[in-house]
Amino acid sequence: MVGDVKPAEKCVVILSGGPDSATAAYWAKDQGLDVHAITFNYGQRAAIEIEYAAKVAERLEIQHKVVDLSSLKEIFAGVTSLIDPSIPMTSSFSPPIIVPFRNGIFLAATVAYSSSIGATRILYGAQGSDEPFYPDCRREFYKAFEKAARLGTEQEFVVEAPFGDIPKSEIIRRGRELGVPFHLTWSCYLSGPRHCGRCESCVNRKRAFEEAGIPDPTEYME
Repeated sequence: MVGDVKPAEKCVVILSGGPDSATAAYWAKDQGLDVHAITFNYGQRAAIEIEYAAKVAERLEIQHKVVDLSSLKEIFAGVTSLIDPSIPMTSSFSPPIIVPFRNGIFLAATVAYSSSIGATRILYGAQGSDEPFYPDCRREFYKAFEKAARLGTEQEFVVEAPFGDIPKSEIIRRGRELGVPFHLTWSCYLSGPRHCGRCESCVNRKRAFEEAGIPDPTEYME
């Protein structure tokens, strides 16, 4: 009977506009989940990524919430090059690339949003290539956060990074299988008509496509 059909489990994907979170969203849709997306304006120099997140959400035909946390730039000024243009942007990993506890802030807001819409699962695009450098991309972190979310809400949330144990190149392969429109994703730490091609994130994007053996549809300045 139609009335006996169980509704799909609702999830919220933290959608940054990059290929990792886009693949997580496509994966969730492929799993039959009722996918909702949330994106954060945290004062980042690459505010253009919010537009790309919207493009991915539109392609997936999912609900998309954009949350303004841009006042965080007052906290991160002088700390990270992703927000403060006076700090040099490097082509390889360096401490100023880290936005302290960014994923923790995003996850906390996402728990509140998930509770308000009745979602039980929270996904974000942490992946294996980031684990050595970013503490808030590690499994021990997001599973500890899952426990905190349950204690703080008395709801059985599941917080997961579906690609937390694989490198970025493998995410590109899986994304292609899922039909992710990589040309509608943004990785650069700067806003512009094209990816700069020089920042650490652009370098990682180039490398991932090359290692995956998949043509890179991205337009780079260099």
